Amino acid sequence: MRTRPLKVALLGCGVVGSEVARIMTTHADDLAARIGAPVELAGVAVRRPDKVRGGIPAELITTDATALVKRGDIDVVVEVIGGIEPARSLITTAFEHGASVVSANKALLAQDGATLYAAAEQHGQDLYYEAAVAGAIPLIRPLRESLAGDKINRVMGIVNGTTNFILDKMDNSGAGYSEALDEATALGYAEADPTADVEGFDAAAKAAILAGIAFHTRVRLDDVYREGMTEVTAADFASAKQMGCTIKLLAICERAADGESVTARVHPAMIPLTHPLASVREAYNAVFVEADAAGQLMFYGPGAGGAPTASAVLGDLVAVCRNKLNEATGPGESAYTQLPVSPMGDVVTRYHISLDVADKPGVLAQVATVFAEHGVSIDTVRQQGKDGEASLVVVTHRAPDAALSGTVEALRKLDTVRGVASIMRVEGE
Repeated sequence: MRTRPLKVALLGCGVVGSEVARIMTTHADDLAARIGAPVELAGVAVRRPDKVRGGIPAELITTDATALVKRGDIDVVVEVIGGIEPARSLITTAFEHGASVVSANKALLAQDGATLYAAAEQHGQDLYYEAAVAGAIPLIRPLRESLAGDKINRVMGIVNGTTNFILDKMDNSGAGYSEALDEATALGYAEADPTADVEGFDAAAKAAILAGIAFHTRVRLDDVYREGMTEVTAADFASAKQMGCTIKLLAICERAADGESVTARVHPAMIPLTHPLASVREAYNAVFVEADAAGQLMFYGPGAGGAPTASAVLGDLVAVCRNKLNEATGPGESAYTQLPVSPMGDVVTRYHISLDVADKPGVLAQVATVFAEHGVSIDTVRQQGKDGEASLVVVTHRAPDAALSGTVEALRKLDTVRGVASIMRVEGE
């Protein structure tokens, strides 16, 4: 075993960073044996140096992250500060000064991953980011390496634990959205400001990363259609149960049937109870992958939290350190297909539409006519009425999203339609 240690700089020492430092210390001998050389925590960049950080020597703490990554003797930089800047500048500076990078920064990778890949390649360094998607679940490396010889057609998953916890509580307890969110906040599953989670921003960033890897093309955050789950109601769950379904916030990345384009989207969807994703409970994540040769695969586990995310970071650290010892690098960006990302209007799927209508003869015929005029075929219709008011639930066959949007706009203009109560896509069939 090489005796000179590989030096690691840690950027950020919050929930994840502190766990990374702890594991590096407590498992130092095991890590050295697995890598073939000891690893040494050479510096920790933080914003608040006065905060007590147990187990980290005070002399390692610094507020000058730039100086830390410029030292020249750093072998690997672990970036867990998040955000776009200064993370992007620090990562590219690390590459320029001979360090490989392990990152958990999904927002930066989704927005500007191409720049990071190019900088890593230019300077002959590694960029690993298993922790950026789905926490402890081994997902990025299987897509980049284990399935590199296969053709992936679809990646569909639950990639945000907060939203899954909320929807799971609504499904199993009958709670409304606000009540379930309050419980998630009290238990620490939701941030004080849950917008990034419940509006789908977090999942959209992860979808961009997954689509880029799966389809060997560049997919940015702006390419991902995003719809939050704050409008999901108890009535939606009741209707889903009548169909033998539940509701999940899904990230869905698909290759078009002709193979000439891809789509990436995040939105709530009904999925059959028989689908493996339907049984994913509480704050867990799961990703369902469909490939030509491998068939259907599912990756499942804790998708967030300090220790689970740190586990993914340390796995990358071991791989990158091994590459350093062998004077090699792992896989870089694979974007050779250069496939365009199609708009949401081109996506073909089924829909569940709930309408509030007047309870009188001829309403169903009017509604059916609107669907027919827009080329959307109806699968089933369920109607309930009382005291002049009625609800009409329509489930369609597969149709383009643009056709459904046109259908809904036309329905809203009917005098007999009091309102469109709910629109939900149906997936996983």
